[in-house]
Amino acid sequence: MHPRAESFVAAARDSHGFDPHVEEFDAGTRTAADAADAIGCRVAQIASSLVFDADGNLVVVVTSGANRVDEDRLAAVLEADSVEMADADRVKTALGWTIGGVPPICHGSDVPIYVDETLLEFETVWAAAGTPEAVFPVTPAELLELTDGNPVVVAGRD
Repeated sequence: MHPRAESFVAAARDSHGFDPHVEEFDAGTRTAADAADAIGCRVAQIASSLVFDADGNLVVVVTSGANRVDEDRLAAVLEADSVEMADADRVKTALGWTIGGVPPICHGSDVPIYVDETLLEFETVWAAAGTPEAVFPVTPAELLELTDGNPVVVAGRD
């Protein structure tokens, strides 16, 4: 197992008492489509942890790989004046993970976490485990409990 994935597993055990079953894929799971192909699940079951800057504060949105986060909708949920994707260097510095491998838990700093409510429709979803090649399965109930996340509607409007 990659050292970053091992670090994630250890952090999940230590901070949450959760023992994730990490699976690694040489082809990578950087995008939701890549992850779904590798795992053999629907793109909608990929729980992508995206980091946003909301009025200067970082927030994590765990969204379905089938959805795009509507930044205006997220701003309304957060009561923020502006929301945009966070800079990759800031994500690495603040959370300790690189984009493409950000897990939904075990961040280097305390940030609010929001969970796309469409993920709640599935028995199992798959989230990043510290690298762009590593993922772990989790039930939506576990995801909400582990993240202390707030279920929200963040998908783009039709």
